[in-house]
Amino acid sequence: MDVVVNAATSVDGKLSTRRREQLRISGTADFDRVDRLRAAADAVMIGVGTVLADDPHLTLDDDDRRVHRLRSGRSGNPARVVADSRGRTPLDARILDDAAETYLLVTDVTSEDRRDALAEAGARVVVTAADGGGHVDLTAGLDSLESEGIDRLMVEGGGELVASLFAAGLVDELSVYVGSLVVGGRDAPTLADGDGFVDEFPRLELRDVERVDDGVVLRYDVG
Repeated sequence: MDVVVNAATSVDGKLSTRRREQLRISGTADFDRVDRLRAAADAVMIGVGTVLADDPHLTLDDDDRRVHRLRSGRSGNPARVVADSRGRTPLDARILDDAAETYLLVTDVTSEDRRDALAEAGARVVVTAADGGGHVDLTAGLDSLESEGIDRLMVEGGGELVASLFAAGLVDELSVYVGSLVVGGRDAPTLADGDGFVDEFPRLELRDVERVDDGVVLRYDVG
């Protein structure tokens, strides 16, 4: 499986303000770039924190791209994936509607009643053992997704999920839109949150730089 992380940050690497409210960092051209990346993916993944904060839909904006996918024998929208260790996704979340298949990666500490409720709401619940921190075992979760035919996974955040994927050595590509603003704040979420790296750091190879809107897109190979 190819795992592609995409994010938009401020110049100082922030995803949003310390209030963790949705922040518009890029513009129309970058939104179209992200839609194009989604259209090329088999599935789009986020963490449950993003679901709780933004209630995203994660479907394609461009109808022509949706039609092209259908004509090539694929679903109109890529599947959606949520890393949700304790099954906190609201039962009325937009991501659980029938616009696309939705996989919830939960741990075995999530009760059977909650799993059943999420399945009834429209999710395909994938259960993994918890890792050392009580979170979804992402390696096992992605292996399960690959067995479902998901070969290209686009990850759209947030910072905790991205950090965990890097820590597990699961990221193949990174695309970052860097917008022309400074957010600041020691408590504002960054591209890769979590505990951070101390002795060994994910190594990146810069592949491309492109000016988009009033910022730049940096594309890296990982590894």
